[in-house]
Amino acid sequence: MAPCWNHSDETTEFILAGFPNLNGTGVELFSMFFLIYLLTLTGNVLIVGVVGADHRLQTPMYFFLGNLSCLEILITSVIIPKMLSNFLSKQHTISFAACIAQFYFYFFLGASEFLLLAVMSVDRYLAICRPLHYPLLMSGAVCVRVALACWVGGLLPVLGPTVAVALLPFCKQGAVVQHFFCDSGPLLHLACTNTKKLEEADFVLAFLVIVSSLAITAASYGQIVLAVLRIPSASGRHKAFSTCTSHLMVVTLFYGSAVFLYVRPSQSGSVDANWSVTVITTFVTPLLNPFIYALRNDRVKDALKDLFRKAVAELSANSFILESLRKKTVS
Repeated sequence: MAPCWNHSDETTEFILAGFPNLNGTGVELFSMFFLIYLLTLTGNVLIVGVVGADHRLQTPMYFFLGNLSCLEILITSVIIPKMLSNFLSKQHTISFAACIAQFYFYFFLGASEFLLLAVMSVDRYLAICRPLHYPLLMSGAVCVRVALACWVGGLLPVLGPTVAVALLPFCKQGAVVQHFFCDSGPLLHLACTNTKKLEEADFVLAFLVIVSSLAITAASYGQIVLAVLRIPSASGRHKAFSTCTSHLMVVTLFYGSAVFLYVRPSQSGSVDANWSVTVITTFVTPLLNPFIYALRNDRVKDALKDLFRKAVAELSANSFILESLRKKTVS
């Protein structure tokens, strides 16, 4: 067995392997992923801002979309900034404490997002299939409680596995995390002890969170599809299906990659394939979600246009005031 290091040692750290099959210099990779990160932040910040600023978007659907965008901002910010710094650094190291923190926040935010996606699908089901009861069932107070439950539902269950991973003895030799961040499988792969029970506990937790939320999402969208098929107007059916199809595409990508990565009894033996699939949940879906869920929506586009006009008008007014003050000062 390889020697292990003590967690109290100040020099304890891991090396992040990054993207093993990605060609390009550090600056080129930094530029590419920084652009992706910037676009992701811009799209999701716009959604949060416009939902909070425009009274027309003060509805349950947009409230949950705002929460989803907050989660996307946080989950990408947990991973990408450290990865970007590694592209420009010769030493791709991460401290033990930072690695465990990254591990915790990634899974906490990811679990919250699964729960929120299930809630959003139920919200759409109630709006389409139970329109008369919808205002009562999804009142403002109910929405706040449900959203809070999603955040707490991701926050608490991940604490146990995180503490268990933090207490594992890790091998000194070859302490290279075969990933671009501190994911579960690659970390367990470095442990100097048998991690079978911990992997089984992770499997049960992942199954409960991912598969249960997937079942709720699939059932809700199934009922929505049946309701759409009963719409007499062909144009109405086409519009509804185009919206549902785009939503289902993102949900399928997100759930499919998560099931592949985490809903299996053993994770430590499947290190090599993890990084390529994780790209979908870390980069692709956070980038697509603002466009799929909101920016293709006419109401959101109108709200963004109004917000832009107000910003331009205020900027012009401030510029005029400053110019007037400058002229008075000169005279």
